Amino acid sequence: MPIDQYGDARLDGVSIRSLPKVSLHDHLDGAVRPDTIVELADEMGVTLPVADADDLGDWIGEQADSGSLVDFLKPFEVVTQVMQTREGLRRIAREFVEDLAADGVIYGETRWAPENHVAGGLSMAEAVEAVQEGIEEGEDAAADAGRDIRVGQILAAMRQNGRSAEVARLAIDLRERGVVGFDLAGPEEGFPVSQHRPALTMLADAFFPVTLHAGEADGLASIRSALLDGRALRLGHGVRIAQDIEVVSRSGETVEVVLGDLARWIRDREIPLELSVTSNLQTGAIAAWGEEVEDHPFDLLYQLGFSVTVNVDDRTMCRTSLTRELALLAETFDYGLDDLERFQLNAAAGAFLPVEEREELIDLISDGFAS
Repeated sequence: MPIDQYGDARLDGVSIRSLPKVSLHDHLDGAVRPDTIVELADEMGVTLPVADADDLGDWIGEQADSGSLVDFLKPFEVVTQVMQTREGLRRIAREFVEDLAADGVIYGETRWAPENHVAGGLSMAEAVEAVQEGIEEGEDAAADAGRDIRVGQILAAMRQNGRSAEVARLAIDLRERGVVGFDLAGPEEGFPVSQHRPALTMLADAFFPVTLHAGEADGLASIRSALLDGRALRLGHGVRIAQDIEVVSRSGETVEVVLGDLARWIRDREIPLELSVTSNLQTGAIAAWGEEVEDHPFDLLYQLGFSVTVNVDDRTMCRTSLTRELALLAETFDYGLDDLERFQLNAAAGAFLPVEEREELIDLISDGFAS
């Protein structure tokens, strides 16, 4: 069932793109349309590696498909250059929402680091305001096209920098103006969550939701720190929790395993894992298990009862969509519509929304799959 980023696929006669979806791990700066990058670069006098939009998309994809998180992040240095003005951020956020709606997403959370978007003179608060304006314009445009969608912002602090407390304060202050969560992004290895305790304590004192990148470029210690030092309610990727699962024996489709204390805690507490299969392959996050989709521990985690969710991570960098990710998983692991529905229900249950709104979202998903 191979499809491209903008294509569709059918499962049991149903269009996957038409199914209601929830996107929890979706980077704004990783989802900028190549033609938008080219147009904004021309307006701002920014020199790009290649000038043609199609060629730029290919260049970004090739750079990202490197097998290393450090190399994977390099195209972001190019993209962020055109995300330094109010109008640029506003346009990119609007198009982001339109692209989600076209992908069948009915609720999404976009994460981005406002500290990376102040080189043009904007304050972090002004940058967040511009993105919120674009999100609301995109929601209105989707509604006019007959698609209902809601998108919240997750403000990320770059873990290698020293501005996490400032970003945390901003997130708390703007919680009634579109900001729904906080994240730590950037290089994971060598920059532990524990370095950001003041910011994370501030967030905990304010009962503000936190999801942290952990278990992508670093192992179990990083995941443990995200939970204990960061009070994370979700794990950004978290795929390396599979290192805490010992496969004792295999017989046909039966697998006997022993879960470590950390893995058992995450499973039993139903802490959502924001898994991104294509991205995990490109960054080498699953190198310990292999280099193909079938090597990804997604299915093992799912079968063991973990709260797995399906995410794109970076739409442009990974040249993917939520439709494509679901199609890849269905093809690889022989999933049916019931499985795809479960992934969306897991995501809805983990969304940074009040419980009443999560329940409404769950009903929308159930109704959409039933119809």
